[in-house]
Parts: sequence; C-alpha cells; structure tokens
Amino acid sequence: MARASGKKGAIEDPSKLSGPEKAAVILLALGEDHAHIWENLDEEEVKEVSQAMAGLGTVSAEAVEQLLVEFVAGMSGSGTVMGSYEQTQRLLAAFMPPDRVDALMEEIRGPAGRTMWDKLGNVNEAVLANYLKNEYPQTVAVVLSKVKADHAARVLTALPEDFALECVQRMLRMEPVQRDILDKIEQTLRNEFMSNLLRTSKRDSHELMAEIFNSFDRQTEARFIGALEETNREAAERIRALMFVFEDLGKLDPGGIQTLLRAVEKDQLALALKGSSETLRELFFSNMSERAAKIMREDMGAMGPVRLKDVDGAQMAMVQVAKDLAARGEIMLVGQGSDDELIY
Repeated sequence: MARASGKKGAIEDPSKLSGPEKAAVILLALGEDHAHIWENLDEEEVKEVSQAMAGLGTVSAEAVEQLLVEFVAGMSGSGTVMGSYEQTQRLLAAFMPPDRVDALMEEIRGPAGRTMWDKLGNVNEAVLANYLKNEYPQTVAVVLSKVKADHAARVLTALPEDFALECVQRMLRMEPVQRDILDKIEQTLRNEFMSNLLRTSKRDSHELMAEIFNSFDRQTEARFIGALEETNREAAERIRALMFVFEDLGKLDPGGIQTLLRAVEKDQLALALKGSSETLRELFFSNMSERAAKIMREDMGAMGPVRLKDVDGAQMAMVQVAKDLAARGEIMLVGQGSDDELIY
C-alpha cells in the first residue's frame, strides 16, 4: 500500500490500493445509509473487505474522490475517511445480526490469515498444543493435516509424547475428510479456540507496564514508580502488585527452587545471589547439597565488589528463566502482593 509523503501519512494514490481496500474506501464514504450494499457480498468477500477496512487508516479527500468517480460518474469527493475497527463494526451492525458481527470482528482482530487454517498457522505452537491436547486424536490429526508441515511439527513436539504419537498414527491412516466434518471442526475452532484466544490476548495495560517495569534496572524502576505515585498512586500500586521481581523467587516451593537451580548457569546464580537478601540467599543454599552450597559461597566471596548493573542483569535473567519454566508448567510462580498463584 502506498501512503502519501505528505501530512499524517494519508493515502494519496488510490491506484496503489488493492481491490478490497478500494471497496473499503467506497463503503466508508457511502456510510451506514448505504449498508444494504454489503448484502450483495458473500461471506468471504465481507471478511476480506472488513479486514481491509479495519486496517485502512487515513485516506485523503482527493483519493476518495478519485475512487468515487471510478464508480459513479460526476460524483465529487465526500471528504477524508478513517477506517477503524469501531467504524467497521458500526457498519456491519447495520445489516448483520449482533452475534455474526461479534464473530467477524473477533476473526479480524485475531491471528492474521484469510482462512481458519491460515490463522492457526500464526498461533504459537505451545498455545495451540495446549488446546489440542484436550481434543480427540482424530480431530487433532485433521487439524495438523490442514496447517503447514513445519508448524504441525512444532505443535506435535509440544504435545505429550504418547498423545502426539497417537495423532501421528491417525494422520498416517487418515482418509479424505468429509466436508461437513471439516466445517464442524472449523466452526468449533472459531467458536471455542479463537474467541478464547482473543479474550486472553486482551491484556490489561497495567500488566503490560508491570512487565516493562520488571525490565528496568533498580534506579530506573524506582524513578518511574516514584513519579507515578505522585500523579496516580492507584496505578503505581497496581503495577507494583503485578510485578514479579527477583525476591519473589523466595515464594517458590522447594521443588520449584531445585528446578530453577538446574536451569540457571552457576556463575549467573552466584552474581544474582550476591545482591539478594540474606533470607533469599539462604533459601537457595538450603536447596543445594552441602558441598554445592559451600562452593557457591566461596565463589561469591572470591568475586569481591560487583557492579549493581551486573547484579540486576543476572537477577533479571533468572526471573526470565523462572517465567519460561512456569510457562511450560514446570514450576508455579506466585506474584508480588498477592496470595493467588499466577502462571506467566
């Protein structure tokens, strides 16, 4: 898509727009009063034009006029239009039942791809495997036969081994799938998996900021939190509660600590513990063998003074390892300021 080199990046040259984008501009210009035009499009065309409309951005008045002239001789431009999710949803609501509008908008906002199988190909393999592991092996075999081979391979790797092997065997024996069965599977994926994926991906802004604050060094974090407390104490407290910091590793159970110890480099662990509280340091030592704890203490003593920046980096790396382990279900993390268990 060619955007203008002029003000605000408006689209100036309509000849560079695709067919669906041109149709989207025309329908936006005509507005809700002419929504009946959509009734002449089939469902796939509605999806394609809606997708183009939702991501269109600003179109200059001159470009709108040129496009309208192509369709209606002598018609002048109606001014700049802006394509957005909200505008698209309002236009669709003028002629579609609310449940169909909601489903369509969920698809537009969901993973990229024209068909359901294209969309599945853009879903993280661990997320997709976590959903499919609760389905019948035959259903999983059908799904994996419809996505690209490299993505299917990654999903199979993320599934429990016995279950994955059963799915492979079903795929080897699979005959052509009847259209109605395929439609049913596709509908189930759309109604259950994709809609849930969209809901879980709508992240609270405070959660996002907590992750960003987690990545700050101590001085930067303290500066931002302090400034935020002066202007919005409630937001600062909520972010602080959602943050998962190095000292929160002290809430791990013994099994979780031992799993984390096996996953962390020894020199990184020594540097991270060098700057930790005595309580957390002793907790880690108590989950090592006596000999390993003694060697670790000696290594930390031999380091001498260390830079705070290096300690922060080692602690942040350990927190990230812990989150990765939690995402794989190998440990359970408990967030700061809460008694509830939080899976990252």
